[in-house]
Order: sequence, then structure tokens, then C-alpha cells
Amino acid sequence: MENKQRENWGSRIGFLMAAAGSAVGLGNIWRFPYMAGENGGSAFILIYLAFALIIGISIMISEFAVGRRTELSAVGAYQSINRNWTFAGVLGVLSAFFIMGFYPVVGGWALAYILKSVTGLLSNSAAIGDAFGAFITNPIEPLIWMLVFLAMNIAIVAKGIAGGIEKAGKVLMPTLFVLLILIAARSVTLPGAGAGLDFLFKPDFSKVTGATYLAALGQAFFSLSLGMGCMITYGSYLGKSENLASNAFIVTVLDTSVALLAGIAIFPALFAFGMEPAVGAGLVFVVVPQIFAAMGGIGVLFSVIFFVALAVAALTSSVSLLEVVVAYLIDQRKWERKKSVYTAGGIMVVTGILASLSLGVMSGFTMFGVGVFDFFDILTDKIFLAIGGLLLAVFVGWFMDKKDLEDEITNGGTIKFGLFNIWYNLVKYVIPVAIAIVAVMGIMSIEQTGLMLFGLAVIVVLAIFSKKL
Repeated sequence: MENKQRENWGSRIGFLMAAAGSAVGLGNIWRFPYMAGENGGSAFILIYLAFALIIGISIMISEFAVGRRTELSAVGAYQSINRNWTFAGVLGVLSAFFIMGFYPVVGGWALAYILKSVTGLLSNSAAIGDAFGAFITNPIEPLIWMLVFLAMNIAIVAKGIAGGIEKAGKVLMPTLFVLLILIAARSVTLPGAGAGLDFLFKPDFSKVTGATYLAALGQAFFSLSLGMGCMITYGSYLGKSENLASNAFIVTVLDTSVALLAGIAIFPALFAFGMEPAVGAGLVFVVVPQIFAAMGGIGVLFSVIFFVALAVAALTSSVSLLEVVVAYLIDQRKWERKKSVYTAGGIMVVTGILASLSLGVMSGFTMFGVGVFDFFDILTDKIFLAIGGLLLAVFVGWFMDKKDLEDEITNGGTIKFGLFNIWYNLVKYVIPVAIAIVAVMGIMSIEQTGLMLFGLAVIVVLAIFSKKL
């Protein structure tokens, strides 16, 4: 009876827009361009695309299959197949929850910069960097924007799957594409933009190192919202007639298209105005506004368009993260949707406030050597997500029945998936090793030993007490 009453997507296009929205986030527009800039441009992009199409699609199919097979969100999905693996689902929910501890803060920055673009931000190019620093350390202004951004998430998720998340995805994703195309069209027509296009599309493999492969694999994996329960949860709302492999391919293509569009929007303009491509994480909030300032009067319009696109990308992704936590409360705690949304959202208000203040007045308060914002960021990005993805691959490849998987992916034999055996062997043997390399390298790169040990200890404790969760 509970399965029949479970919410479902209203249409395939609605699901695709929502799932693509989950994958598309700040990682595509904020992280991807500066990662490409720091790792040699087009050579990095080619490697990234290869990983996204091989590993990304394979893991996404796995998550869709687990979610739809069980018709449960992350915790229940693992638990119903093998109770000893309940901890992997809990880890996914924790990842989503902790990401939402800081993600609304950055989403709020994007919203704020829409207004700042028309209220003098671009009037003094040399002061843009200092203005950003003053803004994020302000004890009040970023909090207001964070609360506005989080309220938008709560309003959408409270309306449910078809009535809230799906409707929002149908509007927000096409809007995002249109906005990025407008920015890209302007960027490539600037004098000197050709050097930026060369940087993006003429690979120089002499610059490729082992670090490039690790960065590309990490970006491909994390940008697709894998390992945090999002796609398992979204897959649990899918109808039995949906083609999982086809849907995973489309979502991956949409996600990588946004990342490439972001690169085309930023790098030609970057080179046109003689700026450095390897500028790091400050690219979006410091360097990009400087580019728009250099465009003159029309730059204000394009700055508004860009930050609307950034806010939209952040919103589509954060909605799915909130839904992971909400779905857990609905499935496992049997709460009503609105109670689940308001409770989770209320706690996220508190964590968001702490994360925002940690960049300013609370900067002296640290957890394992870092502020609250960085604590949430490092714990998830470097530890929880990588291990979560590794656990998923091992679980699907070694603990799920192969025939059950084939039955789920082929819809009981009614559709063909000729690559099933290749996919299965990739998930079982190749992908766990690839993700393990990224996980180990990522964890080893953490300078805060205490935080690293804390994150690993959390996972060990979850595993030990898995049956009681």
C-alpha cells in the first residue's frame, strides 16, 4: 500500500529536468571553469568528458536502479537489500545535510550579486575583490541572502515531487541554458576571444600530469551529484516504464553541456581582457565581475544574467539535497512531507548561519583547525562523497544480484541494454578502483589531520552500528 501511495514524477521531461538540475549546480559554473583553468584547459576537459561519460553514467544508472528497485530513498534502499549496508545510505543523507550546511550561503551570494550588479559593484573594477571580501565577512547581509535562498528551497520541496520539484525543474533548467547561451554568445564575440576558445578546445597534452587525471575524475564524479543519495532518491520516484540507461545518458549530457557552456561564457572573455585563467575559486565572484566591468554599460546587463544563471544552478542542485533529507524523514520516520521539510529546513538555517558567520565574526572559532564553512565543505567534498560513491559501486557490483539488476535496467526484458555486461563489469571491477584512487588522494590532501580522522571515524561508527540504524 505504501509503495502505491508514493509520489512519482508527473512526466519524463519533468524528471529529466529535475535530475539534470540536481546534477547541475555551483560545481558546473563555479568549480568547473577554475578547475579547467588550473589544469591546462582543453586537455583537462577531454579527460573530464571521458570520465563523465564512462564512470559518471555508470554510477548514475546504478543509483537509478537501486532507487527504483526498492522505491525507497537512500537509507531504506540500502537497508531493504542488505541491512548491513544501512550505513551507506545514512552516509548519503549526512552528506546531503552537511552540504546544505554551507551551500545556501554560496547560493545567497549569487542572489546578492544580482542586485549588486545594478547598484554599483561594477563601477570600480579595482575594488571588486575587496568588495567581495567585505561582503562575505559582514555579519548581517550574507545571512539575509542565505535565508532568502533557503526559503526558496523550502517552498519548492514542500510542494512535493510533481507539484514542486518537477515544476521548478521545468522552468529553471531551460532558463539556465538560455542565460548561459546569452553570456557565451557575447563572450565569443569580444575582440581577442579566440585565445580563450583555443584554451578550451585545442588540447596540449604536454601539460597533463597525474594530478590532471585525478582532478578531472573528481570533477566528473562530484559534478553529477553522485554518492550523496540524490539520484537514488530521485530514482525511487521513477515509474517502471522509464529507460534508466537512456535517462542517465541524457542527464549526464545536460550536466556536461552546462559545464562547457560556462567555460565558453567565461574563458573567451577572460583572455579578451588579458586576465589569468588559473585564478582559483575567486574566479566567479571576483574575476568575472571585473570582466563585466570592463565591458562598459552593457556589462551590467550581462552581470545580472550571469548571476541569475548561477543562482538558478545553485537552486536546482540544493533542492535535490534538501529532498534527500526530507525523503529520509518521510520513508524512515514516517513524517508528513511539510513537517519533514520545515524541520530539516529549520536546522539548515542554524547551520547556514554558523557557516556564514565563520567567514567573519566567528572566524576565530574552529573545528579541527577550520571554520564551520570549511568544515562542512572539506568533510563532504574530500571524504563523505568519495567514499559514498565507492560504497555504492561496491554494493551494486558485489552485493546486489546481477539478474535483479538486469531485470531492473531492462524493465523486465522489455527494453534492450546491449551494454549491460560491460556496464556491470565496469561497476564491479574498474570503477571502485578509480574512485578509490580519487578518495585516497583527496583524503591525503587534507591538511587538517584531525578533521580527516573525524570524518573517517564517523564512517566507521556508522558501519559498526549499521544494523541498529
